[in-house]
Amino acid sequence: MSEMGTPPEPAKHVLVLAYQTLGSQELSEAIRGRIAEGPADVWVVVPATHLVELAPLPPPMPTMGGVASIPDPEHDRRVAKGKLDTALQQFTALGARVGGEVGDADPVRAVKDVLRRRQVDEIIVATLPAHLSKWLRQDLPHRLEHRFHLPVTHVAAAA
Repeated sequence: MSEMGTPPEPAKHVLVLAYQTLGSQELSEAIRGRIAEGPADVWVVVPATHLVELAPLPPPMPTMGGVASIPDPEHDRRVAKGKLDTALQQFTALGARVGGEVGDADPVRAVKDVLRRRQVDEIIVATLPAHLSKWLRQDLPHRLEHRFHLPVTHVAAAA
């Protein structure tokens, strides 16, 4: 209860899905905006993306005598964990109540896993600009909105 005897405003539960854009100014502004609207609990999920999938163009085919790059899931999780730790510090410095996790490499599965355990009122999907974003080519923001029936806000980082 507040001093006036009214119950405190409930926190809005915001799920942030991001990888390469976690440190972007645009995402920080979106988080600041949610905090300014009222109490907000922010949960960040960073998919354990296979690093080879981050290239905007497919990698060249190996040549004879070359060594194929095999995804290393543990390495991918360590990289994602480092990104998550940095983002949690950054969003805490903005004044957010924040937590997070490394999720499945598939961003839809990563969100689904979070929604099994946590209440979420809104999903923020942060991507690279349209001409570089694999997630936008996959229509990820609309797919999440359709599948989970939650409002999805798309935040595009500058190039």
